[in-house]
Amino acid sequence: MLAGISKFTTRSRSLFHLAICASLLFFVAMSEVAADPATGQRGLLDVAGTKSPYLVQFLISGSDFLSIHGLTFDAKDNLYVGSVMGQAIYQVDVDTADVSVFVSPPQGMADDLEFGPDGTAVWSSILTGKVHARRPDGTVYRVADNLPGVNAVAFHPDGRLFVTQILWGDALWELDINGIKPPRKVRADLGYLNGFDFDHDGFLYGPLNLKGEVVRMDVDSGEIKTLATGFALPVAVNLDSKDNVYVADGKLGRLVKIDKDTGAQTLVATVDSGIDNLAINSRDEVFITNLVDNAILKINTRTGASRTLLRSELSVPGGIDVVSNGSHDTIYLADLFTYSSIDGETGEVKEIKRGLDAHFEWPMAVGVQGNKVITSSWFADAVEIFDRKSGKSLAAYHNLVDPVDALLLADGRILVAEQGTGRLLALSPKDDTERQVIASDLPGMAALRPFSKTEIYLSDIERGELLRINIDTGEKTVVAGGLDQPEGFDVAADGSIVLAEVGKRRIVRINPVDGQVAEIAGNLAIGYPAAEGTPAVYITTGVGVSASGAIYVTSDLNTAVYKITKQ
Repeated sequence: MLAGISKFTTRSRSLFHLAICASLLFFVAMSEVAADPATGQRGLLDVAGTKSPYLVQFLISGSDFLSIHGLTFDAKDNLYVGSVMGQAIYQVDVDTADVSVFVSPPQGMADDLEFGPDGTAVWSSILTGKVHARRPDGTVYRVADNLPGVNAVAFHPDGRLFVTQILWGDALWELDINGIKPPRKVRADLGYLNGFDFDHDGFLYGPLNLKGEVVRMDVDSGEIKTLATGFALPVAVNLDSKDNVYVADGKLGRLVKIDKDTGAQTLVATVDSGIDNLAINSRDEVFITNLVDNAILKINTRTGASRTLLRSELSVPGGIDVVSNGSHDTIYLADLFTYSSIDGETGEVKEIKRGLDAHFEWPMAVGVQGNKVITSSWFADAVEIFDRKSGKSLAAYHNLVDPVDALLLADGRILVAEQGTGRLLALSPKDDTERQVIASDLPGMAALRPFSKTEIYLSDIERGELLRINIDTGEKTVVAGGLDQPEGFDVAADGSIVLAEVGKRRIVRINPVDGQVAEIAGNLAIGYPAAEGTPAVYITTGVGVSASGAIYVTSDLNTAVYKITKQ
């Protein structure tokens, strides 16, 4: 045996010597490639290599989800989550956190979802007012439509299907899962009945968003009784196998257990605000989603501890703008469920306003002008102005029709790209009912940037143009045409326009004098298709350019932020 070891050692030494010789030959070869111009000496791995004019990197890495909301388990305890803005349903492995698509866009838009007794999945598409289902054989079909704001979904123990409306409606409906019989309205004007569930006796338990209550209802008679109060924003109720009632408070980030007979409350867990929904599997394990953090958490109902399955820094990244202070860049981001700032060097995200915790107008586009920040949201049909330093809301303007972007004019008025009417409007800061039409026939408006005191730039995603518009006369000048779905853009220090051409998934630079277009970076994860009935720009691919020329771009396909710099 010792002889065997001696023989093996000798052989190993020979192989080691050969490896050393090969490595030395490699390093010598590499040292001939390049030399220090100052000393003439060459390093071992001093290789020149090759490079592109621009370096594309992720400042913030992404996620499989473009916001997540409802979640549920099938009969085998497989977890499924739904995305509204991502228009898809995903299956998530609770052990590995691996994600796969269960129903693709656009039919997969799901604010809430549930499996029926026969394994049929049913979900609500809140933005389109439709309810869809997927049979076990994979067939997807429509159960109901014309239900604006359709939201929560649950099955009665006897197999009947019920859904609710919120935001753009306020009612509880019974649906025919085959989509043949007309819907039956159980009760209206409830106060936004959100995620609900049934006990074994067939009574409905659910939260009333507007009243801060949890109620019990007889869905046959419509009789309703308040079970518990004292919630800031109860968003979902689920029952476990023993009919214990669990309530998620989205504003306070609390999970509470309620005795369904007495209404007595017991705190189960406290997490970050932004809880959207909850689900309980056959083992009575509780899982929740957080729409702000784009997260799924498992809650230990005994200790109150939580385990994060998935989470991302961003949820629905849209418009951005950049403020440079010397070499330091701060990016302001409209992330729908948050209004945030990002460190341009580290990618650190700081929330200025957090959804369900603070009141603000769900931003989807943002612009920085001096010490003020203006956001717009077609989701909320509103425009809001913030103090940039304090983050305080200074003013908000409502009753707009799909505003996709906004600017502050030199005379104090607010210029709004109202995509829903195809009009560019100037709002009085004192009375927003005073609205002057600056230009019309602009159904494809996507983004705005200032040019001068009397002119602005506007991208038109439908006509494929970058326009310059005189705000005094409404005169339109085509700066560049033939673009493939232009969205967000910014004006660089040299006056050129850096623009996201999402139809070609690239960033280009446009010469404002002759309209010439040059590619900066291609093959980017940008250009999520718009949902039915929403503005063509949908989730704005935001572009911001710093004083040094660094380019920041939001990715709606990856829920990320790119940083592009010259090499």
